[in-house]
Amino acid sequence: MLGKKLVTAQKRGETRALCLGLGMVACSMMMYFFIGVTIVPFYTKSVWTTETVCKVLKANIKDKVLCPNSEGSEDEDIFPYPCLQVWVNLTALGQEVMLYQTEDTLERNPKCSYVPDKLENSKEVKAQIETIASNFKTHQTFPCYYDPGGTQTNVILSRLYPPKGLLFAFLWPTLMFIGGCLIIVLVKISQYVSVLSAWQ
Repeated sequence: MLGKKLVTAQKRGETRALCLGLGMVACSMMMYFFIGVTIVPFYTKSVWTTETVCKVLKANIKDKVLCPNSEGSEDEDIFPYPCLQVWVNLTALGQEVMLYQTEDTLERNPKCSYVPDKLENSKEVKAQIETIASNFKTHQTFPCYYDPGGTQTNVILSRLYPPKGLLFAFLWPTLMFIGGCLIIVLVKISQYVSVLSAWQ
């Protein structure tokens, strides 16, 4: 009687462990799909892949401009802000080009180097942009990214999804997938050993 209870409990434990392993594998596959749909296209679409050194030539704050809203957004998403334009000397090619914060900045407003997040207080936005401009004037040499193919003549300060960020995004689903596979393999080994012991 006690042996039957132990066998039943063992089978229940194996079933739960097997379900856990399959669930981990399924979740990792969903995460792979989500990353492949959201992050990977932005990474492959970016042409600013080569790092070089940029030197600031001028950083000017022009009159306020309207942040153009994206397609499908409401009019309240448009807000005025001072337009910061930073021009740098691209040491790799020796050209004077405009600097943008990220790839997204160029898409949102190609006239400005920095597009702030929407803030209710216009004084905070102005102070933020003035701080960024003073930082460029203080630190005039810094690494930046340019397009080696020449399709884009401008440069960006940082990539939204650098190679390290992409590898880090794939790290957790990979660990979950490996863990789920290990649990399934261990359960199958345990079942094989149990069958072998019972047969002997």
